[in-house]
Amino acid sequence: MYKIKVGISACLLGQEVRFDGGHKRSSFCERDLGAHFDYHPVCPEMAIGLGAPRAAIRLVKRHGEIRAEASNGSFDVTEKLIAFSEQKARQLDFISGYILCAKSPSCGMERVRIYGANNEGSAKEGIGLFAKALMEANPLLPVEEDGRLCDPILRENFVLRVFAYHDWQQLCAQGLSAAALIRFHSRYKYLVLSHATTHYRILGKLLGNLGKANLQQVADSYIKGLMAALTLRANRRSHTNVLMHLQGYFKRVLTPSQKQELADTIDKYRTGIFPLLVPLTLIRHYLREYPNPYLAQQVYLNPHPDTLKLRYGL
Repeated sequence: MYKIKVGISACLLGQEVRFDGGHKRSSFCERDLGAHFDYHPVCPEMAIGLGAPRAAIRLVKRHGEIRAEASNGSFDVTEKLIAFSEQKARQLDFISGYILCAKSPSCGMERVRIYGANNEGSAKEGIGLFAKALMEANPLLPVEEDGRLCDPILRENFVLRVFAYHDWQQLCAQGLSAAALIRFHSRYKYLVLSHATTHYRILGKLLGNLGKANLQQVADSYIKGLMAALTLRANRRSHTNVLMHLQGYFKRVLTPSQKQELADTIDKYRTGIFPLLVPLTLIRHYLREYPNPYLAQQVYLNPHPDTLKLRYGL
């Protein structure tokens, strides 16, 4: 089975690379996501020559500059870590996502503790040096931390973005054309609408002017807009809006009782009685009974494998 290439902090796969010689194995990353992701593990600290076990490093603010220093003051690896991080980040254009280890001075995505120069206190306001370089070099890349993946909404959103970004990378690899870009957007319309109506309108208008503009420039603007839209969290209101749009495709084929069942199911989702999976399952059932090629291609109905069970808690 083909797997999507995704970067990951090596300790999350059970590699004993942490400062204490241990790891932070994530069973969800290793087992569940590992069934669909081909991981590219990285440990920046080991990569620059620090062994395991080793003195822990931490971020320290000195004269307005963030340094990566040993907690016992025995060494400073700021330049080495930045140089490796910037070089490695530029080499990761083949991956479709990245999972970082939370709180790490090298890999933490947010809220990394920064210490004062003279141990006068600390604040959770930093970004790991490798994580910072990774996100700056690859601004469209879906990135998330292991701890935040415990949240069902953040977890589903991250995986959704990974699959969407990989889809885009495949499109570009096969050869970009105006027709291919239109077909891509046609598949993603309802997924975008479920996340951001403003972006939905902007992307539609962007492609509406495709014949008068440079294709590559339009494509660059399109993928920036798409990934920005998908980063925004969908909610019950936006999902209900999309479900009602999909409901309209069946108005001429369903019996009165089936129409009422679908309407009631969508309303029970809207009011929080049913999870999203219930109306989606019913719509997918009716789609099998009454095929509609345009609706069948909508990524919204199947943005990631059902086996991941990511929509159970939405």
